[in-house]
Amino acid sequence: MPDKTPSAPRCAALVGPYLSGKTTLLESLVSATGAVNRKGAIKEGNTVGDSTPEARARQMSTELNVASTEYLGDQWTFIDCPGSVELSQDAMSALMVVDTAVIVCESEEEKALTVAPLLKFLDDHKIPHIIFINKMDVPGRKVRATLEALQEVSERPLILREIPMRNGDEIIGLVDLVSERAWKWNPGKPSDLIQVPDELNNREQKTRGELLESLADFDDTLLEELLEDTVPSTDEIYSNLTTDLHKDLIVPVIFGSAEQDHGIQRLLKLLRHEAPEPAITAKRLGLNESDSGPVVQVFKTLHGSQTGKMSLARIMQGEVTDGMNLDGSRVSGLFSLLGSKQNKLSKAASGEVVALGRMENVHAGDLLTATDKSSLDAWPQALSPLYALTIHAEHRSDEVKLSGALTKLVEEDPSLTFEHNPDTSELLLWGQGETHLQIAIDRLKNRYSLGVTSTKPQVPYKETITKSISHHARHKKQSGGHGQFGDVHVEIKPLPRGSGFEFNDTITGGVVPKQYIPAVEHGVRDYMSRGPFGFPVVDFAVTLTDGQFHAVDSSDMAFRAAAQLAMREAMPKCGPVLLEPIFKVDISLPSEFTSKVQRLVSGRRGQILGFDAKPGWNGWDEVSVQLPQSEIFDLINELRSLTLGVGTFKWKFDHLQELTGKIADKIIADRAESKK
Repeated sequence: MPDKTPSAPRCAALVGPYLSGKTTLLESLVSATGAVNRKGAIKEGNTVGDSTPEARARQMSTELNVASTEYLGDQWTFIDCPGSVELSQDAMSALMVVDTAVIVCESEEEKALTVAPLLKFLDDHKIPHIIFINKMDVPGRKVRATLEALQEVSERPLILREIPMRNGDEIIGLVDLVSERAWKWNPGKPSDLIQVPDELNNREQKTRGELLESLADFDDTLLEELLEDTVPSTDEIYSNLTTDLHKDLIVPVIFGSAEQDHGIQRLLKLLRHEAPEPAITAKRLGLNESDSGPVVQVFKTLHGSQTGKMSLARIMQGEVTDGMNLDGSRVSGLFSLLGSKQNKLSKAASGEVVALGRMENVHAGDLLTATDKSSLDAWPQALSPLYALTIHAEHRSDEVKLSGALTKLVEEDPSLTFEHNPDTSELLLWGQGETHLQIAIDRLKNRYSLGVTSTKPQVPYKETITKSISHHARHKKQSGGHGQFGDVHVEIKPLPRGSGFEFNDTITGGVVPKQYIPAVEHGVRDYMSRGPFGFPVVDFAVTLTDGQFHAVDSSDMAFRAAAQLAMREAMPKCGPVLLEPIFKVDISLPSEFTSKVQRLVSGRRGQILGFDAKPGWNGWDEVSVQLPQSEIFDLINELRSLTLGVGTFKWKFDHLQELTGKIADKIIADRAESKK
């Protein structure tokens, strides 16, 4: 590659599916650049990233890992993003501030689909990205087949930058298609520069020609040279590759093995020479170049038990100093990060990724300057909730503390939410899946010393009536002094679904004085919270038609009690039926799996309403269905199982529907048992 002048500090994100090897790649990068003396290993629990108890216990990334280092005089920050689809909110936020993304994947064609949503996000936001095919030290891995499978899910053309050298079924090195030089891998040691093997010359020339043809699609000068059989210079090819990467027109593809440190130097050199500068990234984000002061993009909030609130941010323009004010908030500590290690700084320049201390009014997504705060128009929205658990503090005295701790977790991760459900009186924790919520529960314990139990949420069933009735009830009580007397005649009738509750009166002649009529309505509403089956009653009307009162013993309380008695006696005779909530669910998935949705929906007592191509997603469908709420609890688990983890859905309440038969009988019996 050509000589290069030093760059401003740059940033790259490591993204990709779970188990693709991103954490090991981060270890290789910080080791190769001298940021650590000894490369860590996940099994030994001594990696730069994944240092939290939640990550160590699962041997997986559960949060962003930020590592700042230096390579050949250039400052770099690498952000290792969790690979679990349930933790993708962090990855989306981090990707908004980086210059380049490195997609780490395995050489298994059937897994190519797992990177499709990630590629879509990168292309939608025009974020330059390259692909690093990892674990190529495993015998039998095929670069070409993997490339073709990945191209099927990429809108941008994939540009293979190197071809493998093999010894039988094993890859032992690579040939660079631009420099036309070959390197033989040495496990744990630098690669050897060797002559291109004779048997690879024809293949190298053919694949190099394909690379040039792909680049010529975006450069007329190069196209003319190829048509005239003129061999472009190496510098010209590098220039085209760099320009096209900056514009997110192409996706370079390289390969190696993070475990064996194969291909790490090739990756670092590609990033050094071809990744955009911070000024280019700021322009892509639409930031105003005329701003002379600092411009800082916050992408993550952290709450540490020792450090307090920390805001991870990228300085997009200008310089930030410790103690300065950004949007009226004082920077109380400025740090660079190497995993969990914090290095205090007095100042940081454009391009650097830093942690800002104790800026209480600053949140992820905020764009800070010295005078005001705004946000990028394209900042990712919080992911819609897909899975919920009911949670309780193990000790009642911790309930208030639990609410405060949950607020901090939600600020850290907007794809988490919590709410008090008024229908079931439960505290619900919502997230992207069971693993996501269990990580949050572990954080409550590890960080805030809060023991929490979790259960499956209750379904907010309702009940209604199918028959009308007229009923008379009298509440009469004498116990010395003034007694209690209330007498009511009521008509009860069903209403159409979704009507709610209506109360009327047809009282004439003052048989029930006007001041007691509201008490009758209150008595009816008191009963509504628990009907004959034990669930709230909806979609019915009650009319007070007649009654009696006593000049001395009647009161609001007496008429309220009479109304409650009338409801308790009459409602079981009104043909009560159970109602279950039905949701409209829009399922998004690759078209090849659409046929499997029929079995999934029918097995959950659902109904397919129709399906169509998903707008803006090539090769994806959106299937609209109706499903009972009780069947949605673990829907995301089965959907991901059917779709290699990429299927998802959005839901909203649609209507209440009558439920009869054995399922209804069991629900009613369980309700009665729980109320004993």
